[in-house]
Amino acid sequence: MPNMFTVSPDFPPDHISGWYIFNTWLQKQSGEAIHLEMYDSFPKQREAISQDKIDLIYANPFDAAMLVREKGFLPLVRPAGKSDEAIIAINAQNTVDDVAHLSPNIRVAVTEDPDVHLMGMIMLEAGDLDEGNIETMVCDSYVLIAKQLLRGNADVGIFLAEAYDNLSNIIKSQLKVLVRSQISVVHHSLMIGPKLAEKRDFLQKLLVDMNNDEKGRGVLESLGFDAWMPVDDEEMEFMIDLMDTLNT
Repeated sequence: MPNMFTVSPDFPPDHISGWYIFNTWLQKQSGEAIHLEMYDSFPKQREAISQDKIDLIYANPFDAAMLVREKGFLPLVRPAGKSDEAIIAINAQNTVDDVAHLSPNIRVAVTEDPDVHLMGMIMLEAGDLDEGNIETMVCDSYVLIAKQLLRGNADVGIFLAEAYDNLSNIIKSQLKVLVRSQISVVHHSLMIGPKLAEKRDFLQKLLVDMNNDEKGRGVLESLGFDAWMPVDDEEMEFMIDLMDTLNT
């Protein structure tokens, strides 16, 4: 049976081929049989995790606590120079220029991305807004959130900052950012399950050295990364504790 690898469903869609390229590279370099399985939603992916079907995952920070504490996963690496931040944006024609000036009962477009949703809701607290006095509209992607804002179907959108920055200039010119989080220590991580635990040091070194040769750099580029950085247990525990604090 090959090791099962999956990627958090919130990755930019234009990098889907990059993950398949990365999976091929990792198999060749590690000598491990690895099958990449993509899930189109967080609930489907979590169901696979709960059934112990996953051995390697590029995980969002919200799921890190469950993976470490309930499933015995260990951190390997994270993308260098990248962190998860959230953006609150509105239609550029909206006269509001501060989150504090938003009104109750507004329509807020979100995705199922849990850490971004959490950070966005914390920022909306400046306007005395919470799940009880807003109408939540769940979208399948950040592009669809932008479309809902442009069409007037939603008043506010909560975006992953990287996804917002990757929107076309035409779309961004019609939107207005009210606030961008600056937490800086929340990030996605590549993590391994118990089945691969004994290969941790080997795989971590393999990945950290990935940008030292031309082919490895090309694979990283297909993911939108410059390099991998090692993540130790202490750093992961700090992030998990922070996410727990934000979630209470």
